[in-house]
Amino acid sequence: MSIPMFADLILPLPLRDKFTYRVSPGFEPNMKVGIRVVVQFGARKFFSALVYRLHNQPPEGDFELKEIDAILDREPIVNRAQIIAWEWVADYYCCSLGEVFKAALPSALKLESQSNVSFNPNFDLDSPLTGEEEALLLMLKGRGQTNIREINQFLGKKSSYATLKVLLEKNAILMEEKLKDSYKPKTVTFVQLAERIASSEQLEKAFEEIGRARKQKELLEFFVHETSFSFDQKSRLPKKDLLEQSGLSDAVLKGLVEKDILAVESIEIGRLEMNHTDDQYLYDLNEAQESSYRQLKDEFKTKRPVLLHGVTSSGKTEIYIKLIEDVLAEGKQVLYLVPEIGLTSQLITRLKRAFGDRAGIYHSKFNDAERVEIWFNILNDNKESYQVVIGARSAVFLPFKKLGLIVVDEEHENSYKQFDPAPRYNARDLAVVLGQIHQAPVLLGTATPSFESYFNAKLGKYGLVELKERFKGIELPEIVVSDIRKATRQKQMVSLLTPALYDEVKLALENKEQVILFQNRRGFAPYMQCTSCGWIPKCKNCDVSLTYHKFRAGLVCHYCGHTTSVPMHCEECPSDEIQTKGFGTEQIEEELNLLFPAATIARMDMDTTRARRAFDQLIYKFENRQIDLLVGTQMVTKGLDFDHVRVVGILNADQMLNFPDFRSFERSFQLMAQVSGRAGRKGKRGKVVIQSSQPEHEVLQKVAHNDFIQLFNKQMLERKLFRYPPYFRLIKIVVKHKNRDRLDLGANQLASILRNQFRNQVLGPEYPVIGRIQSWYQKEIWLKLDKNKTLGQGKKFLMDSIDQVKSLPNNTGLVIYADVDPM
Repeated sequence: MSIPMFADLILPLPLRDKFTYRVSPGFEPNMKVGIRVVVQFGARKFFSALVYRLHNQPPEGDFELKEIDAILDREPIVNRAQIIAWEWVADYYCCSLGEVFKAALPSALKLESQSNVSFNPNFDLDSPLTGEEEALLLMLKGRGQTNIREINQFLGKKSSYATLKVLLEKNAILMEEKLKDSYKPKTVTFVQLAERIASSEQLEKAFEEIGRARKQKELLEFFVHETSFSFDQKSRLPKKDLLEQSGLSDAVLKGLVEKDILAVESIEIGRLEMNHTDDQYLYDLNEAQESSYRQLKDEFKTKRPVLLHGVTSSGKTEIYIKLIEDVLAEGKQVLYLVPEIGLTSQLITRLKRAFGDRAGIYHSKFNDAERVEIWFNILNDNKESYQVVIGARSAVFLPFKKLGLIVVDEEHENSYKQFDPAPRYNARDLAVVLGQIHQAPVLLGTATPSFESYFNAKLGKYGLVELKERFKGIELPEIVVSDIRKATRQKQMVSLLTPALYDEVKLALENKEQVILFQNRRGFAPYMQCTSCGWIPKCKNCDVSLTYHKFRAGLVCHYCGHTTSVPMHCEECPSDEIQTKGFGTEQIEEELNLLFPAATIARMDMDTTRARRAFDQLIYKFENRQIDLLVGTQMVTKGLDFDHVRVVGILNADQMLNFPDFRSFERSFQLMAQVSGRAGRKGKRGKVVIQSSQPEHEVLQKVAHNDFIQLFNKQMLERKLFRYPPYFRLIKIVVKHKNRDRLDLGANQLASILRNQFRNQVLGPEYPVIGRIQSWYQKEIWLKLDKNKTLGQGKKFLMDSIDQVKSLPNNTGLVIYADVDPM
């Protein structure tokens, strides 16, 4: 009698245990660690699970094991290195392997019985199909949308995953996640000469063919003149521009198209490739870059991560490219992490130009089919596979087999931190662990290092290489701090601008130079207020004031999305005098249009960049000088490199400096230094004007003198004194409930248990700045743990305590989670 086989599986659920299933004899030859299987969990639900371990030891206890229902993969889709990384994430960030599994894999690789399925209208039903597949597609086409449980009933099967997997591969169905991606790319119609006209002689003949159609001849002459036409490189014009500038009608163009003289083609705009410009090319490293490159190569030999601290516009990217070339020559792969993929179109263009088809992009804005395709492209590791992957934080989970270098660009950015849902990991720190697993060098690059990374470099835990001069010897911008209080008191303010900033903006626009203005608050005004009694409209779901958006003509909550119309009367008194308070990017854009009517002004914030490629289109226009003045939130601080920006203005530095967080000075310095770095990157020296009501503030002075070291040293003394990172480890425990009394009870119970173990290392429970979000009341408990002591036991006690409190009477509906190293 053969010994039965058992499989420990990871299910995509927030459960800390792995689950053991019996493997039927027929499945045993095909079972491998890292493949997906379909299993029943509970009475009715089915999931695709990952095989974690195979063994012959039945679990203890008197119960009947369920069998695996189906095998979805012939070969593993997750490798051993990934599973090791998953285990580290689950252990370090106090979450389950199931939550890591759910975050790591593209949605189409982790089907659930609750997933919605619909027919893909672009699929041709005449394609080769089995009878079962055709019947299912006809049902989906007629019903519109259904879930997997209903599909199981329709097919009369316990599990329909194998059939759905085949239909997904044929792109015949859409899963729930794909349905959300309803974006249709914007296209522009371009006009060009028809393919048959490939020489001057043929063009002359085309003019003869037009005959007496005078307007058609005028349009063709205008096209040839405007495009400076060359047959070696076919030129084209946007149809809209051609007709507007020539003053001729669409009917005239249609006549030339029918005669096969001109041709029209619709081309999607907003693609990353549109940023290719003729004047961009890969530079040879200068002396300072070459020195940094050699130091980095030496540091890599020590097997420790290396921090590259280079000032803005010092050419760090060129050094990265040189290092990537070295790694590719060895036949290895490179992971290039960026904080936000939507903010790095210029960078992607440069890397694509350097490495062509060897470079690929991976991020959450791709639809599900594209993400799966990239996953298998890297997993298969053949000649067609990407050698360089550029991606946001989710790219750390890709199935690399021979990783040779990890670059973490702008390593200080808090965008690398996942906030919700679990796992609440930091991709920068996971990249360091990934480098250890693959024995690959890890390079952390930035102009404004996070204090934790710089601290590790000073301790010798990380290597440190500094690049202190800008590329081609360009000077750092001149930074001045302008006093808002003084200008207001002396009635010198020009709308929202101090005289210093107004004069610089005006001069730059007169000289045909570009300007960037930064205000880290979107909307028209942060809130509205009754002038009689002080009443402020608030969100019904969150403890926060509503933001006025003039474009929407309404008030919006930035936390839950609740919207309401602008109140005509105060709800607390009879007054109808309700005014806006403060200013956001929308109001700034409106004011600037009045101040500089001749300038082309655009706004870059979440409201104007919601469409999938809207950000890239804004960058493209600014890059090509179609925009003179750009107003934006912190989006304008990242990934931008423009030749003609001379002036940068920070409209209100105070709101950053006064934020109640121990990292506020660090983040303020980083944000202001980064946005300042956009000025004067090529050509003449730039100018930065920082508006503040406290111009002598130490952080502003440090920014003005680019003095990172002094700020770092002072902050380290304070953090050590008050037990903050990097000297101590922080864990934030969030307790949530829709009933305030139940929340208070559960939070106090948990805090009491934790104090018995951790004593004075426990702070709270206390309501955060915003104590209710989306109808959930929440409290926070903070743990400050000594980094030099073992954290593993402390974290285990914490998770056991959370489970204990959630199981107590009256705690039904209580949500508790831990956030390790919160940002």
